[in-house]
Amino acid sequence: MTEDSGPIPLSEIEAARERLNGIAVRTPLVRLNADTGPIEIYLKLENLQPIGAFKIRGAGNAMAIAGPAALEEGVWTASAGNMAQGVAWNARRLGVPCSVVVPDHAPAAKLGALERLGARVVKVSFEEWWQIIVTHAHEGQDGVFVHPVSDPAVMAGNGTIGLELVEDLPDLDAVVVPYGGGGLSCGIASALRFLKPAVRVYAAEVATAAPLAAAFEAGEPTDVEYVPSFVDGIGSTRVLDDMWPRVKELLTGSLVASLDDVAAAVRLLAVRNRVVAEGAGAAGVAAALLGGAGSGKVVCIVSGGNIDAAKLASILSESG
Repeated sequence: MTEDSGPIPLSEIEAARERLNGIAVRTPLVRLNADTGPIEIYLKLENLQPIGAFKIRGAGNAMAIAGPAALEEGVWTASAGNMAQGVAWNARRLGVPCSVVVPDHAPAAKLGALERLGARVVKVSFEEWWQIIVTHAHEGQDGVFVHPVSDPAVMAGNGTIGLELVEDLPDLDAVVVPYGGGGLSCGIASALRFLKPAVRVYAAEVATAAPLAAAFEAGEPTDVEYVPSFVDGIGSTRVLDDMWPRVKELLTGSLVASLDDVAAAVRLLAVRNRVVAEGAGAAGVAAALLGGAGSGKVVCIVSGGNIDAAKLASILSESG
């Protein structure tokens, strides 16, 4: 167990890497093929994981720690799609039943993937889904609950990305991480705190759902309006109270991009690097291009590529 604030211990992140050997892919780090002036933007391509998103890391580590005996009754999570896929993929690998609770705006691409993985899908309102994230409980669900954000084992698994960044780009200056609940950004920031403490770690949010920017401004979690959009993998109405102490210590700040900025980043990634990114996956690139992360070598975490084909086609057909 870890404290509720401060970095996840490096020993736990390194142990997670051992557990994830043969499960998660060591994804490539490539340069963005665009003229970005004094900013050298690099892409950590987590969209190339077997489920198309980084969540396989945290889910895989948490389920490995839980162990076979605890998993006999199955596993469940609450997720808009990518953590659900991470848990379902690992459940199928281990031969245990899986159930996922999704908000009613979850995209068809992610729901279809869950069906292919054999998960039982329970659809609820966004408000009911958010209560599960807050309370870590939902009536009718059995087995091990893998929290998509605040489980230290999940953050340790996510932190393995930080280990890879330091090995592949030792002189990096900043990292921009899409912010859903803080599990990815805090995991990466934890590894960097021990290995490269001068590196700045920023959250990337979208203007239609930016609770972290509001929390930094207010000095505490505060409620904000949440407007559903194609950027479905990040954003909520409030920073989780149990994550705020860790987030405010580990992250440099929040960079907010508009929906148009994110759509432009989706197009740029597809056209220049032949990378398919979902809205959340492109949010970090959008934020870095706006200059908020500063100059130097800036790594953007392309957290996932699970975007509906029709939505991707629509974004690509726009002129800019």
